[in-house]
Amino acid sequence: MFVRIALTLLLATTSALAAGPTRVLDLDGRAVNPLIPAPGTVATVLVFATTDCPIANRYAPEIQRLASRFGARVRFVLVYPVAADTAAVVRDHLEKFSYSIDAVRDTAQELVKHTGVLVTPEVAVLDGGARVRYRGRIDDRYIEFGKDRPEPSERDLERALEAVTAGRPVAVRETRAVGCFLADLVK
Repeated sequence: MFVRIALTLLLATTSALAAGPTRVLDLDGRAVNPLIPAPGTVATVLVFATTDCPIANRYAPEIQRLASRFGARVRFVLVYPVAADTAAVVRDHLEKFSYSIDAVRDTAQELVKHTGVLVTPEVAVLDGGARVRYRGRIDDRYIEFGKDRPEPSERDLERALEAVTAGRPVAVRETRAVGCFLADLVK
């Protein structure tokens, strides 16, 4: 009986994950589901960004560094949740900041709702079952809006990825990100 219930729950979860968000689009306008892990990966990092958030833009080199370090085991996806960030605008943004990772448009904010992010840049690390293992800041470089330090003292996303790729629990599962509020940006 227990096995039958567990199998039913697993199939329901897999079906929901496969269905995924219905209005997330790649830059060619095709519906995609970034919650499904890429083959050979153990996690997906959703990096929420907007093209005009100065804090999000300043994190481009750090996101690229982490994608280079963990890219063999972790999929990185930039998520643009604002309708004004059209595919053409996003392509320009990716080129301007030398991004070489996947990007999607989440103008219906389905991924925003799934992860609970509040600002850009904010990240969510999801395991293979689309469960959020870490949500929050990339690091503690920004103390508050308009106040930063030259170098971060805590690299929260990097530590979370080290844990996930090693099969360990994430010690700090949530931190407060500093950036541009989505409530002010999402129309």
